[in-house]
Amino acid sequence: MAHDFRVLSSELLLDAPIISVRKDELSMPDDQVAFREVVEHLGAVAVVAVNSDRKIAMVNQYRHSVKRRLWELPAGLLDVKDESEIAGAKRELVEEAGLEAASWSVLTDIVTSPGFCEEAARVYLAQDLTEVERPAAFGDEEADMEFSWVGLDEAVQKVLAGDINNSIAVAGILAAQQVLSGNGTARDVSEPFDLRPQSIARRRQGPDLKKS
Repeated sequence: MAHDFRVLSSELLLDAPIISVRKDELSMPDDQVAFREVVEHLGAVAVVAVNSDRKIAMVNQYRHSVKRRLWELPAGLLDVKDESEIAGAKRELVEEAGLEAASWSVLTDIVTSPGFCEEAARVYLAQDLTEVERPAAFGDEEADMEFSWVGLDEAVQKVLAGDINNSIAVAGILAAQQVLSGNGTARDVSEPFDLRPQSIARRRQGPDLKKS
């Protein structure tokens, strides 16, 4: 019989705009007790936007945690209170790539670092694209972000060569290749995103979950 890892107590250690950190006391097997620190996260969405030439929209963005620029999919936090995942994905595609899509489906859901963080991301496939005006970015990493169209097969090779390292991009690119090659089926956008983190959203009340 599987052990029930019950939370015996919980303490909030840090409450920052984008993340929080808590310490949980857990009941462990063999009547043991252990503490686990958990990074709370807002959750995220990302988009593999594919044009008629089988090229995908990608951005090159500075990530301070690794002190380098990474090639990534258009993506962002689910930081608007009660915003649906698909609405967040559409918003991010406009903001980061200046694109809208007539066709949407779900490629995959991933937990990025389950050993210590509750971050989960839903990755969408967007097709039948239309270019729209991209809002101006000011004063943060997005103001320095580079946009490029990359062939899907080339992107797969960049994953295998270690040139694309962002875990969400890796999962999305490989899933998109399977689906668009006829080796897999994308899911409907109405399917629930059960992995979406709720810890921060339950605690904060304002419309912008980063500032509440």
